[in-house]
Amino acid sequence: MPIDATFPPALVMLAGALLLPLLPRNYRSYFSLFIPLIALVLVWLAPSGVNLTLELMDYKLVVYKVDRLSRIFGTIFALITLIGALFAFHVKEAAKQTATLLYAAGALGVTFAGDLITLFVFWELMSLPSTYLIWARGVRESEKAGMRYLMFHVFGGGLLFAGILLHAGETGGILIEQLTDRNALSSWLILAGVAVNAAVVPLHAWIADAYPKATVTGAVFLSALTTKTAVYVLLRMFPGWEILIFLGVLMALYGVVFAVLANDIREILAYHIISQVGYMVAGAGIGTELAVNGATAHAFSHILYKALLFMGAGAVLHTTGKSKLTELGGLAKKQPLILWLYMIGAFSISGFPLFNGFISKSMVVAAAGEANYPFAMLLMLLASVGTFLSVGIKLPYFTWYGENRGLIPLPPPRNMYLGMAAASFFCLLHGIMPGLLYDMLPYTVHFAPYTFSHVVETSQILIFTFAAFWIFRKRLAGEAGITLDVDWFYRRPARWVQRVFVEDLETAFNKVETLSMDIVGKLSLLSKNPTLIFTKSGGKYFSPDTYRPAIQTLILLVLFSFVLISFWGLLSHLLAVTK
Repeated sequence: MPIDATFPPALVMLAGALLLPLLPRNYRSYFSLFIPLIALVLVWLAPSGVNLTLELMDYKLVVYKVDRLSRIFGTIFALITLIGALFAFHVKEAAKQTATLLYAAGALGVTFAGDLITLFVFWELMSLPSTYLIWARGVRESEKAGMRYLMFHVFGGGLLFAGILLHAGETGGILIEQLTDRNALSSWLILAGVAVNAAVVPLHAWIADAYPKATVTGAVFLSALTTKTAVYVLLRMFPGWEILIFLGVLMALYGVVFAVLANDIREILAYHIISQVGYMVAGAGIGTELAVNGATAHAFSHILYKALLFMGAGAVLHTTGKSKLTELGGLAKKQPLILWLYMIGAFSISGFPLFNGFISKSMVVAAAGEANYPFAMLLMLLASVGTFLSVGIKLPYFTWYGENRGLIPLPPPRNMYLGMAAASFFCLLHGIMPGLLYDMLPYTVHFAPYTFSHVVETSQILIFTFAAFWIFRKRLAGEAGITLDVDWFYRRPARWVQRVFVEDLETAFNKVETLSMDIVGKLSLLSKNPTLIFTKSGGKYFSPDTYRPAIQTLILLVLFSFVLISFWGLLSHLLAVTK
């Protein structure tokens, strides 16, 4: 039966997610492999320029549009879903498997969307299944982190939708295109909504909070899909917006600093998502062909090596039940294969020659220099020092070579090794044969990564970083606790907000309810015997002292309502003046 190459791969993922719960338990894992494989084939077979459209009221929806940029992102999203499903092959819970396919369907839907409405629908589709992959861990910390994660993404989705509505009103169109009007409020709202999903500082705290608390397998998909989908939208709609250069460089540095401070192995990796995505955001801001190529190539490479790193860290958590550097150590002889597969990812993210990070990160740095942003180029080189320090040295040293704490890890499922090996293969393949990746990029590539000067420069950075670590290694393990980031601003006052706006309000409403029931009861009693109010015994029922506390509560409630109404009126007035 021939395959219809114009069939949207996102709908294949969506159909698979709906069918999977109906299958027998023993077949679901195979089905989880089969669906992304079919999606990958469709991505590759789809002819460039294909457009599938639908009519919605007065608008034309382009639900499937293929070009070189969407094809390469669609390729890596389908590929990593396939590799992640192999790593998670031992998972039999239908809910987790379904959530994974729905999550991937959302990412592919955004990638091939040709209009803003379709993009928004698939954008929001990603939120719930990704949140479930955090909640599915089943611990109290995961419940809280998942709720914060969901609140951030609802907030970001609201900004995005508001921007889309304003854009449609201003231009009369909803097709996805480069936004060039930097004075339009709609453009800035769309950018802000995308920035939340890209974990742009200071809208980033959700990622370091939630990803370490997700399920072992769920974190692999989380590391690959949400932020890189946002990078795709930035490259599609905001190339050349110079503010993204500043934000990207800030992310690159900010992430490595907090990664050095972190103690949880998956929190270290989460902070490095912020850092590595910073290179891609900066590439989008530079906006030249070389920069867009570099950001795209780095997104492709990052998805592979970051998934591999989360697989390695997840395998440690799965087999030992521990994830803190201060609780791990002495595992090198017990988990040699996990260690070496992890190190392939570590060498890749650190930019070692012959690994895929070397051929992609250097393209973004070179684009900054070529476009006359030398300061950004130097700061991104500086960030690469922190990357190797924390992910390439600190994490594996204290996890596998640190103090032996007597841990006896359980043997991991074999499919975990297979998933890590598959990701490792592509990290090495593209590092050794960069042309395979370069040939897929949006523009014709004129960049040679393996020059003598570049290899020597990179080697010097890596050698001096290792020497610095060895000198200060005893001070770099981190502390057994949590690192408060900008989330300090909402974690610290959280208890006060809960008491004032939840507990105190609930108490006030309970008192009003009690007063109302009391009044009704006494009026009922009075209606039965009106003369009771004039009797001595009636005083205990109708004394003014009986109602004084309730009346005071009612007055306070009225005053509080008046303050809220006044505040809302003032806010509405300010918004009207702004318009």
